[in-house]
Amino acid sequence: MKERVTLNTKEQKRLMVLNKVNGDEIKVKEAAVVLNLSQRQTWRLLASYRKEGCSALAHGNRGRKPPNALEDGLKVKVVALARSPYAGFNTQHFTEFLAEREGVFVSRSSVRNILLKSGIRSPRKRRPPKHRSRRERYPQEGMLLQIDGSPHDWLEGRGPWLSLVGAIDDATGKVPYALFREQEDAQGYFWLLEHIVQNEGIPLALYHDRHSIFEFPPHKLPTIEEQLEGKRRLTQFGRLMEELDITSITALSPQAKGRIERLWGTFQDRLVSELRLAKASTIDEANLVLWNFLPRYSQKFAVPAAEPGTAYRPIGEGFVADEIFCFKHQRTVGADNVVRFEGHRLQIVPTNGRASYARCRVEVQERLDGSLAVYYQGHRLSTRTAPLEPARLREPVVTVMATQRRYAKPAPDHPWRGIYRTFFDK
Repeated sequence: MKERVTLNTKEQKRLMVLNKVNGDEIKVKEAAVVLNLSQRQTWRLLASYRKEGCSALAHGNRGRKPPNALEDGLKVKVVALARSPYAGFNTQHFTEFLAEREGVFVSRSSVRNILLKSGIRSPRKRRPPKHRSRRERYPQEGMLLQIDGSPHDWLEGRGPWLSLVGAIDDATGKVPYALFREQEDAQGYFWLLEHIVQNEGIPLALYHDRHSIFEFPPHKLPTIEEQLEGKRRLTQFGRLMEELDITSITALSPQAKGRIERLWGTFQDRLVSELRLAKASTIDEANLVLWNFLPRYSQKFAVPAAEPGTAYRPIGEGFVADEIFCFKHQRTVGADNVVRFEGHRLQIVPTNGRASYARCRVEVQERLDGSLAVYYQGHRLSTRTAPLEPARLREPVVTVMATQRRYAKPAPDHPWRGIYRTFFDK
């Protein structure tokens, strides 16, 4: 009686190809390519097939018990222990007790499979998966803006890589402003928010990621004791949002701010094409194309808000943009009424009826145009550039000369020469 052999799909393919070889329809070389085997292995397989028939194509381990398989008696013991003394233990806890108290060393996954096949489930209740759904838009324009930066090869090799810094209104999908920067930096976000505030108004909230521009990393935040004492640490942009009374909302994942992430996908298609059409190759040319593109994008893709009107807050009287949209630093005035700031020396002259501000704590405002201003208790002080200290004036001017690198030429009797000569003489 002939033995019945069951072949899987892979083995059936081999049988078909080997039959073609036996029928001289294809050669062994072609069969090896079809079976993704070496010619040597194909010849070996063909020889076994001619000698043993279809059974030679079945895997040799089929029907055999794996050497690492658990004994049936051990499985029965594990099930018995799980049902009596260790009933109610979760899988991990039960596995640990099997090793510690019963001397049964089995992996957690093996214990789990044994118990599941016996109908024993872990008693620990897992939290059911959350049903995720698309978040409803905010009802009114200006209630929430999502802001982000997108570094990308926007110029497709015609110029440097740029970062597009922009914002999108959550209610309408309108893009109030965006601009190209050499990199995603705080100054770019300052320019972004200043343009929005000047032209639209002050939004109620900004939705952003955990970039260090918006908030300090956890290891740089004040300790619990310092927080109880009222100490806080804000980034420059965080301080700006606090002064404008804008709520800061941090997204914990890119998917949470999916609206602006999808915006970048659209821009990397449409905007890149228009930059290519305009042959933009510099950041200034790219910004001109971008600012012409934004109104047309908003007109085409923006949707009406659920509620009419706008939630943008108007700027009040006496609003000075330069005093808000700037980087603010605290400094102590020297005894000579000079304030030092990043290599600059600002001489404070008598202002507001006060002759000296020595040892006073002042605020140095670094404007977006690069100028500096000094404030004391909300009042601007008159300053001028202070002369350098004598020690700095005495420092010699060091001129770094570019020198050409010289390489030592090997001597005539250098061993390398002998090696090369021997090699080439051969």
